Amino acid sequence: NEGNEYFKEKDYGRAVAAYSEGLRRRCGDAELDAVLLTNRGAAHFHLGNYRSALNDAIQAKKLKPTHLKAIIRGALCHMELKNFSEAIAWCEEGLQIDSKEKKLVEMRAKADKLKGKELEGTFLGIQTDFSTCCQGRAVLGTDLLCERNIKLVLEPSDEEEEVSDGLAEISLDGFHSDSATGAKVHLDADGNLNWPVLFLYPEHEQTDFTVAFHENSRFIDHLMVMFAELPPWDLEKKYLPNNLELYFEDEEREEMYEVNPEHTLLQVLQHERYFVKAGTPTVLVFAKRSPFSKKYFSGKKVHRL
Repeated sequence: NEGNEYFKEKDYGRAVAAYSEGLRRRCGDAELDAVLLTNRGAAHFHLGNYRSALNDAIQAKKLKPTHLKAIIRGALCHMELKNFSEAIAWCEEGLQIDSKEKKLVEMRAKADKLKGKELEGTFLGIQTDFSTCCQGRAVLGTDLLCERNIKLVLEPSDEEEEVSDGLAEISLDGFHSDSATGAKVHLDADGNLNWPVLFLYPEHEQTDFTVAFHENSRFIDHLMVMFAELPPWDLEKKYLPNNLELYFEDEEREEMYEVNPEHTLLQVLQHERYFVKAGTPTVLVFAKRSPFSKKYFSGKKVHRL
């Protein structure tokens, strides 16, 4: 009930915390837990945490396979994440329960339409303007990255490749390219870049998205704010600012690099093996010396500080 009140007030962060507290009580009522998960997913959805919302919808559907609201929420999340095939599958599943559900009928048609267009090159603008230096505004954008020694990886434009659901919109000196979230890299009045940054928590399948991370800000400063209070999913209370390890992954070599929390974003982006994909820097966050991280790192070469 507390979560519902916060939801009505559009205080979605507190709604997430309240629903999470309800789930922690482990009441044993599968139907109530399914409602709590679906409601928390709706709150996450309004916060733009589409993957977290999808995870909640998946768990709710496991508890109650006929829970139509969970299925609708899951389909909506797949739409936002541009997973159109998955959205269609969820819609089909829901329509088997209620063939006249208007939201699912409309979403199914929209997903079909968008799936047909997904190979038209959503990131063509980014690829063109960052891979060539012959168009006025793009020259400044490229120079800004080159002079900082930042390496941007562009998604392939081959028609046979699926379009990435990259999170960032690049915007330098007025140039921009649309994307899923509307986040953008932007140049401030002092000539500094502010980046959208994605934090991944593999152990809990959670994410945080910072819209504007100043390139000269340290990671520890952000962690102190982000974890001033324990996140609702951290039941073991391990995710404290000074008990976290940060890494980035070199996918080409299958190697992990530990990040010094005292370093600035720019220092990390300038690492010789850091490549910014789709305009969104990404870091992985683990609790120190956790069994999960040891398992996660198994088989990979890890470069520690």
